[in-house]
Amino acid sequence: MKHSHTRIWIHIIWGTKDHARCLFNETAIQAHKHLLQKANDLKISFEELRIQPEHIHGLINLPANKCLSDFVQNVKGESTHWINQNNLIKGKFEWQRGYGAFSVSASQIDIVKKYIQNQEEHHKRKTFKEEYDEWLEKYGIFND
Repeated sequence: MKHSHTRIWIHIIWGTKDHARCLFNETAIQAHKHLLQKANDLKISFEELRIQPEHIHGLINLPANKCLSDFVQNVKGESTHWINQNNLIKGKFEWQRGYGAFSVSASQIDIVKKYIQNQEEHHKRKTFKEEYDEWLEKYGIFND
């Protein structure tokens, strides 16, 4: 082959520290715009991104020359600083320490996008913790 061709679809999920419900309305809108811009600055675009009051779902196509943990660390760290610097919430804002990252088959991209787009509906039936525990079980990861 003359060229390398990759599609590495990743569904990323992370939450606020202690599951604090603090990302509402205008704060969520501003954070959404900022995260999209930061990701673009890092040369990785969110194909889909939804902010819930206590967590985020994002879908990215990770370039082969990029490191997932570096991307997440940069996006989370910089956005924490930005949210605090701009006083978007009362008190100190922090993301939880870890994150979830789950591979997505190309044949499932539209399903995952719809899942991310419909977070409000999902959370009428189950909490973020219940949802995340299901992801861990589905992917064979045990919650510690």
